[in-house]
Amino acid sequence: MDTPPPRFDLQAVAEQLYEETYRLLAALPMLGVAVAVLVLAWLVGGWLSRRTFMDRVARQNPFMRELARTTVRWATFLVGMLLALELLNATAMVGAVLGTAGVLGVAVGFAFKDILENYLAGILLSLRQPFAPRDHVVIDGHEGLVVKLTSRATVLMTLEGNHLRLPNGLVFRGVILNYSRNPSRRFEFEVGLGVQEDLVQAQDIGLSYMAALPGVIDEPPPRAFISTLGDSDVRIRYQGWVDQRSHDFFQVKSEAIRSVKLALDEAGMDMPEPMYRVQLSEPRAASTRESPAQPSPASKRPAQPVAPGSAVAADRTNANRDIEAQIEREPMAEADSNLLDPTAPRE
Repeated sequence: MDTPPPRFDLQAVAEQLYEETYRLLAALPMLGVAVAVLVLAWLVGGWLSRRTFMDRVARQNPFMRELARTTVRWATFLVGMLLALELLNATAMVGAVLGTAGVLGVAVGFAFKDILENYLAGILLSLRQPFAPRDHVVIDGHEGLVVKLTSRATVLMTLEGNHLRLPNGLVFRGVILNYSRNPSRRFEFEVGLGVQEDLVQAQDIGLSYMAALPGVIDEPPPRAFISTLGDSDVRIRYQGWVDQRSHDFFQVKSEAIRSVKLALDEAGMDMPEPMYRVQLSEPRAASTRESPAQPSPASKRPAQPVAPGSAVAADRTNANRDIEAQIEREPMAEADSNLLDPTAPRE
């Protein structure tokens, strides 16, 4: 016996569409309430993010201030979204959304690991403030003056006037040497004297000239001591301290070396040159050529040392602001605001 073919029942389809339409129309008022909750949460988040207490929480740090405002705004909106889903009886969707967000966060974290690392390091550096603008620093072997700290990188200007961008992650992990934190900086150099010279007199001569040199501070005072007894000389090490706020470190050191050397020359101190022994493998015939004429000792005039307290010495030791002047002329992009605050406490 043949069975009749199945017939498409339009009545069942119509009833199903009727039920779904009725359910949707019944949920429209609650859907409107949920949308109103979302809009209200967004407005409340924006209102809270503009309050003055956010500035106090961020400690006047522009980066932290913007981060705190964004966090408050989106946290308020997230709370409103959870309330809206609860009103719509869609709590099961909340777990699915949170699970998807967790998986997506892990994937994004792996994909943008370096970017996130630099971003978080920028947050911590802006909180710690390990250096200030114009500080002379050495970071992981890179030397220069600090220009600014952005959310992604720390910008230095090298002593040659070149721009150097260091990722914040490297800066946060690296060893930071800050020459500007302590305004006083010590320099030292050595002078070799003959073994027959009066070493105490040589120390006193060098100390007297260094103490009178502009830029060498009185406290701590300059010092001199015997460092090495060599084969043909005795080496004396001179040390002095420079106030970097008013004088250039390298210029003061240069003037100290020059003044002490000329002062020792004027006092008749012997500064022997290194002696080398040259041994030839084969004898050589005597040359019949005349040796070039040597200047007579009388024609050599010893250089006169510049008085340590003279205007010439003061001009040579004044602070060098060439790099800082270039930083002042450097255009600053508005998108990369400087996160360093000169008035903020530093670690």
